[in-house]
Amino acid sequence: MYYSEELIEEVRQKNDIVDVISGYVRLQKKGSNYMCCCPFHGEKTPSFSVNRGRQIYKCFGCGEGGNVLTFVMKYENCSFPEAMKILADKAGVTLPQAEYSEEARQKESRRKRLLEVNKEAAKFYYYQLRTERGAKAKEYLDKRRLSEETRKNFGLGYAPVRGGELLDYLHGKGYDDDLIRAVGLAKTDEKRGTTTQFWNRVMFPIQDIGGRVIGFGGRIMGDSDSGPKYLNSPETEIFDKSRNLYGMNYAKSTRTGNIILCEGYMDVISMHQAGFTQAVASLGTAFTPGQAGLIKKYTKDVLLAYDSDGAGVKAALRAIGILKSAGMSGRIINMSPYKDPDEFIKNLGREAFQERIDNAENSFMFEIRMLEREFNMEDPEQKTNFHNQIARKLCDFSEDVERENYIEAIADKYHIGFENLRKLVVNMAAKTGGYAVPVERPRSGVQSRNKNTPEESAKKVQRLFLTWLSDYPQLYPKIKNYITPEDFTVELYAKVAQRMFDDIEKGSLNPAGIINMFEDENEQSEAASLFTTKLPELDNDTEKEKAFNDILLSVKKNSFDYYSAKSGVDITALGKVIEGRKALEELSKTHISLK
Repeated sequence: MYYSEELIEEVRQKNDIVDVISGYVRLQKKGSNYMCCCPFHGEKTPSFSVNRGRQIYKCFGCGEGGNVLTFVMKYENCSFPEAMKILADKAGVTLPQAEYSEEARQKESRRKRLLEVNKEAAKFYYYQLRTERGAKAKEYLDKRRLSEETRKNFGLGYAPVRGGELLDYLHGKGYDDDLIRAVGLAKTDEKRGTTTQFWNRVMFPIQDIGGRVIGFGGRIMGDSDSGPKYLNSPETEIFDKSRNLYGMNYAKSTRTGNIILCEGYMDVISMHQAGFTQAVASLGTAFTPGQAGLIKKYTKDVLLAYDSDGAGVKAALRAIGILKSAGMSGRIINMSPYKDPDEFIKNLGREAFQERIDNAENSFMFEIRMLEREFNMEDPEQKTNFHNQIARKLCDFSEDVERENYIEAIADKYHIGFENLRKLVVNMAAKTGGYAVPVERPRSGVQSRNKNTPEESAKKVQRLFLTWLSDYPQLYPKIKNYITPEDFTVELYAKVAQRMFDDIEKGSLNPAGIINMFEDENEQSEAASLFTTKLPELDNDTEKEKAFNDILLSVKKNSFDYYSAKSGVDITALGKVIEGRKALEELSKTHISLK
């Protein structure tokens, strides 16, 4: 749905950011800002700042930032149009109705009907569990110690032995066999005609992120029952197994800062009943990159609570690789001495499981520990091979500091001399073309390889300058002859600078409105950072003026260096170099007063 910039701005302006965020979290006034612990990541010391004057927020812990629309999208886990509707309703603003083509209307109508079929089927199964015919299923759930509240929350049901009852029920609601087959609840063959997919099973409705029933899982209730232990709906027009997760409709709203990934429905349900509402599970298939992408929308911290048997370990190792590829970290929850979370919690309780969460194992250390099982550590040759395999894995780290830290941790745990392991990694990198570690070990284990590079220094100076200017917009007339948007060498920074300069010229600087220029969530956070970069704490105006002039000069010098480097291949850059040299000479002789 397209909304004009004027309408977006009207909705934003009619929703004060402090008032809206206060409806979700408790804010405390601190100076000119309002502070709280960040609702988007776990922390004990407040680093989440809301500025009423600029109508923006910024977390100095995780980096999240934006305006009131961004916040609602992030907190409610909803799309931009959905956030617009939430805030428009709150402010009493009428939004235009979406217009669809005939083809789009027909497609949406069919999708709606398919969802209705599943919703009615879920009602049918839910009711059957609470009849005499559902006694066996009820007994099974009693043995699994699931409360009635939990059963209601997850909509658990029962598919009776006579599958035709579901068909009769859905036909009575006006749904034909085509629709029933289309959602995977029935199938047709020449001998038996149309028959239901599920019968004599405990039923688990599968809901999408919005809480709509998109499929079902059915479980047999005893070893004597025929068929596979679990039977799941096939993929349909509304059910994509690779892009949905069981329990995600609840887990998305938790504030734990992490997601716990399990293997089965019962694990998820047991964990939710115990209070671990961040638990989710894949849908009868191996964990997929699509599911990793879904999780990444809500957190980058994933805990794996897979079965402790061989198959569970294999699945965990595969999931670790997928999480890494998606840019997320994975930690492993130790289930010993039990097989899965359901068994663990039933036997040792919630507190013990929370302790296991708190002490979850680093995924790389888990990989090495599992690798060790493949070697006889009493045999010198196999022990050497194990060390070589470790070195090969350590070559996968592209960051020097990260690799050094893991070398140190592995060397300490497996009693390998640090320098010996380090040399082994260097030699392995030379053989395989992997990343080689630096010749000298860094003095600090916390410095990033990219820290203080010319590119990062230039970006930091540009961020500082834009924050200064948003604090002191009255300085713009004094510096506009020296600085232009083209002096900002990051494309996003240049766009923000252009809009900021235009707004100041009009006398209406609007940081929250500038953030609306960007649709991507990361770009919105980056734009917010340009108004919230921490400025140096200076004692008096003289020191502030000196700092501002130094930053102004640095921005211009970085720009001059940037275009100078491009002048050999870019003819337009040559003109900017000539103009930049003149402006740089003038700036070096000029002092800008803050008054």
